[in-house]
Amino acid sequence: MTTEPSIRLVQKKDLKSLVALCKLHAIYEKSDYSSEGKEVLLDKHLFSENPSLHCLVAEKDDRLVGYATFMPQFSTWDATHYIYVDCLFLTEDSRGFGIGEKLIDQIKEEGKKLNCSLIQWQTPEFNKRAMKFYDRIGAIGKSKKRYFLGINA
Repeated sequence: MTTEPSIRLVQKKDLKSLVALCKLHAIYEKSDYSSEGKEVLLDKHLFSENPSLHCLVAEKDDRLVGYATFMPQFSTWDATHYIYVDCLFLTEDSRGFGIGEKLIDQIKEEGKKLNCSLIQWQTPEFNKRAMKFYDRIGAIGKSKKRYFLGINA
């Protein structure tokens, strides 16, 4: 029996599945990923008294099929907080059924609780399907190039 997918906050029991989804996400984005130690680190950041990361999961038929992670950030220009979505990922077989939009809608609700009025995120330029989805839900794209610099370099 196929059930309607549900969106909920991540629970500790989900950590192993969340790490597996993170690995699939990294593969999809053509990035390196090591699962080693990730359950412990995610537990620390998601479930501490003042979590530095929030996570929603999409569950269908007792299986996690997607996730979105986000955190409040501060905008100097606006002098207020906004929600930054670090990751939004759905398994290939769960795309196209409205689950991504449900995740975005729930992030909006969580953002309201955190007194934020804007959501920001990024996606690789090759992810045309995601860009089409973001355009459809009314998001406005802004091109920037993202840089990475190791601190111990």
